[in-house]
Amino acid sequence: MNITHYINDLQHHLEVAAAAGGEESRLLAERLIAPLEAAMRLVLLEALSAAASEITRELAPGSVDVRLRGRDPEFVVTPPPSPVFEEVAENSSSAIPSSSQIAPAEGDEGGTWRITLRLPDQLKLRVEEAAARERLSVNSWLVRAVTDALEPKERTADRPKHSKRFTGWVS
Repeated sequence: MNITHYINDLQHHLEVAAAAGGEESRLLAERLIAPLEAAMRLVLLEALSAAASEITRELAPGSVDVRLRGRDPEFVVTPPPSPVFEEVAENSSSAIPSSSQIAPAEGDEGGTWRITLRLPDQLKLRVEEAAARERLSVNSWLVRAVTDALEPKERTADRPKHSKRFTGWVS
């Protein structure tokens, strides 16, 4: 997104407003325009960033980010995960429990929270691939991964069992 047009428009409005104050005000405005350009760009970027945050709150679990490319901002839109993965996971007869089958932690009434998680591009791709392999949504896969990390003893079905039983003759 090229914001130079908006900067030029603001500069023009400043010149027009200063001209109403007389020759001295107009000359002062001309001297201030160049140093104010950086401040105007920063204010516009802050406004765009705030707008992207508001949109992200409404779009969650999708997101909108503002990235700076050179002197101009760029919007990066990440759509919510496809509901197809959720349907496949729910209809799957897999032995791997989905996030809806994992019991809530003790004292948890089963409520949910929205959290914005920022992942590097490469890690995000790996998470999406892992979720797709297991036929889960990214959200379900992440919930299961966090649950496994925090409570590894509760998910022993996938781990080998070690017996402490001995057999043989005793005399």
